[in-house]
Formats: sequence, C-alpha cells, structure tokens
Amino acid sequence: METSAAPLSSGPTRAHWWTLVIIAGAQLMVVLDTTIMIIALPSAQRSLGFSNVDRQWVVTAYTLAFGGLLLLGGRIGDMIGPKRTLLIGVIGFALASAIGGASQSTAMLIAARGLQGIFGALLTPSVLSLLTTTFTDPRERGRAFGIYASIAISGAAFGLILGGLLTQYLSWRWCLYVNLPIAALVTLGASTMIPTRTGHAGIRLDIPGVVLGCGGLVSLVYAFGQAAADGWNSSGVIGPLVGAVVLLASFVVWQTKGPNPLLPMRILKNRNRAGAFLTIVLAQIGMFGTFLFLTYLLQTVDHFSPVKTGLAFLPLMVANGLAATQLASRLMPHLRTRLLIAPGMLIGAVGVGILTRLTPGASYATHVLPAELLLGLGLGIALVPCISTATNNADPRDVGITSAMTNTSQQIGASIGTALLNTIAATATVSYLGTRVKTVHAVTAATVHGYAVASGWAAGVLVLAAVVGGSLINAHPGRERARLEQPRIPLEV
Repeated sequence: METSAAPLSSGPTRAHWWTLVIIAGAQLMVVLDTTIMIIALPSAQRSLGFSNVDRQWVVTAYTLAFGGLLLLGGRIGDMIGPKRTLLIGVIGFALASAIGGASQSTAMLIAARGLQGIFGALLTPSVLSLLTTTFTDPRERGRAFGIYASIAISGAAFGLILGGLLTQYLSWRWCLYVNLPIAALVTLGASTMIPTRTGHAGIRLDIPGVVLGCGGLVSLVYAFGQAAADGWNSSGVIGPLVGAVVLLASFVVWQTKGPNPLLPMRILKNRNRAGAFLTIVLAQIGMFGTFLFLTYLLQTVDHFSPVKTGLAFLPLMVANGLAATQLASRLMPHLRTRLLIAPGMLIGAVGVGILTRLTPGASYATHVLPAELLLGLGLGIALVPCISTATNNADPRDVGITSAMTNTSQQIGASIGTALLNTIAATATVSYLGTRVKTVHAVTAATVHGYAVASGWAAGVLVLAAVVGGSLINAHPGRERARLEQPRIPLEV
C-alpha cells in the first residue's frame, strides 16, 4: 500500500482573481467609511444642526460597533460560511448607508453609523477568510495580500480624497450614498463568482464570551474615544477603562474553560500569529495618529480645501500601493517575514520622525511629502507579511475568527492611536501656551508643536513594532511551501 501527500493546488485561476476583485471591493467599502465622513462632518453638522459632542458620536458609533463585534462576526462566519456572511454584511451595510444618507436628524445619522459598524463587523472577517482559503500558493498569496494590505492602508487615505470631492461638489450625504453602487457590484459578483462553502457544524456561539469579549472591546474603544475630549483623568474614561480590564480579563479566563470559546486560545499560542497581531496593533497606532495630525495640519494650519487635503495624501497611497504589490508580495516567498517587517516599520518610523521638525512655516514639499512617502513605503513593506502571517495556516474551524482577530487588531490600534496621540498633542499644546501670550501666532505655533511632539511618540511606537515583529515572528513562507512540496517516501506494507 502506498500513501502520498495530497496534490497541492496548481495555482490560482482566473476565477480566483475575480474573487479577489469582489472581496477587495467589499473591503474598500468598509475601509472608506473609517475616514470618508471626517471631512464631511462640518457640512453634516451645519445641515442637521448637531453639537460638537454629537459630532464625535457620528464617528464613534461606527468604530464602537465595528471594533466591538468583529470577533462575533468572525465566529458567525465560521458557523454559516464566509460567502453567506459576506452577502448579509454587504447588503446590510448598504441599507445602513442609505438610511444615513437620508438622515433628517442627528439620532438617525448616529443610529445609521452604528448599523454600518455592525454589518461591517460581519462582512470584514469574511473578506480575509475568503482571501486566506482562495490563495494558498505563497507567491500568489503574497500578491493577493499585497493588494489587500494596499487597500487596507491606502483606502483610509482615499476616503479623505473621496470625502473631500463628494462634500465639495455634491453633498455630505453622498459620502454615505457612495456605498450603494459598490455594494450592488459586490453583491452581484459574490452571488455569481464565489462558490458557497458551508460552515462547520460543530461550532456554537459562545454567548458569555460574546458578552464579555464584545463588551470589553466596546468599553475599551469608547474609553479611548472619550479620552481625546474629556482627558484621561475623567470618570467617563477611567470607568470604561476599568470595565474593559475586568471584562477582558474575565473573557480570557472564560475562553480557557468554556465549551465553545469565541476566541480559542490555541490561536494566540502560535508565536508567529500572536506576534503579528501585536505588531499590527502598534503599526495602526502610529499610522492613524499620523493621519489625524496631517489632516488637521493641512486644513487648520495650511488652510487646504477639503479636496486639496485629500489629494495631499495621494503620494502616501501611491508609495504604499507600490511597496505592497511590487516589493513585499514579491519578496515574501524568498525572505523570512521578520526581514520585511522590521525594516519596513523602521522606514515608517523615520518618515513619521520627520514630522517632529514641523513648524508653522514648514512647507508641504519639505516636511509632509517626505514623511508620507517613507510612511507609505515602510508600512506597505511591513503590513503585507504581517497580515499574511496572522491568517496563515489557521485551523479550518478557525479561519473566520482568525481573520476577525486580524481586523480587531487593526481597529483597536486605530482607536488607541487616534485617542492616545491626540491627547499627547493636546497636552503639549497646552504646555507650550502656558508660558506665552495667547496671540493667534502663538496658538498656531503651539498647535504645530503639539503635532510634532505626538509625532515623536508615533515614531517610537513604530520602532517598538519593528522590535516586536523582528523578535517574535520567525515565519518563512517560501521554505514552508518547499517543505510541503517534497514528495513523501512511499510506504510498503
């Protein structure tokens, strides 16, 4: 009797690449909504008449629902299959966008944004799950994840461009309506091109895990969202932070004892995967904090229009896209993953470090542009292998939840970066003004000083990401493939 290894896939077909186009469209829709409303907020505020406090909730309602429910969305995907969850998520996201675009009150808009987050949490893990199971060859997997990572990073910047164009030439409502044609194309493509894969019958929803894990993440995201406005010492921040610690600690304990864990601890016991999750969190902290500073710098200090502000991010998008698809994806099969992640994060840190030299008179060409190019290049090189490592070789039962953890890492990192670095900038600004007469020039100088100080912290976080990724991650996709391709010696009985 002879036993041999099952034949490996002969490579991706045209249908595989159409699948990538479809799920990339779904991911783009979700990523756009993390930033597209930022530039539209002033117009929406004038239209609906909501206060500055309510303005924050237009953004926070989305991030709370999205970040807090990703793990649940991933587990549902494992239960019923990724195609079904993708379709439900895309259709629900489109309906929520239509409601938001037609909003006649603040409450209606905030509720619609929350619904967008809920359905986004359902469809996003399905995107990575389909990507992981469709592309298994290391070379083609690298190309596919390069495109995905390019969308994940550049899509946020593209949202600023699109938001500026739609707001300036149509209406802020089109920042929500724009999701409808994208959703229609994704739904049509997914229905006809993506094969249906059934879920795993043995998986059951972990209701206590859902309450503890999602509740803890919602509390954490809420606390960081409030910190920028109320300060870290306020009861509105300390209370949710304490609650988040208690809930998440209880969640971890329950996951080790519960019969149907929402997040199986075996996922985190894999050193490469755990290192990738942590590196992604740190990268997102530095990246989104920088996005925030640059957006405000360009609009409030340099007085760029919404469209010009969005276009100012174009070099970052181009650098990131080229690095992800032409460098990282091509090098992944030939190098250890750490040899891409560590240098990439350090290049990004150098880019953000340039922003520590900001002054009110600093020009876009001499300070912002070099920072954007280096940040886009560095993160494009580093995040492709990071995301690939986080989702690679997952147990078939856990593909959805592993994908959800990858996206949860991104969302939590973005929330922490926005709140933490904004608070650091605000503190530095107040300190700078403390010894100066508050003239218009002094206020502008203090604001830019705050951005420069916070940029130093962001650069430090990216250096830490390089250390974490370089020390914890030791994967080598090319060698893993070569090992699998070695024929087994026939056994005779």
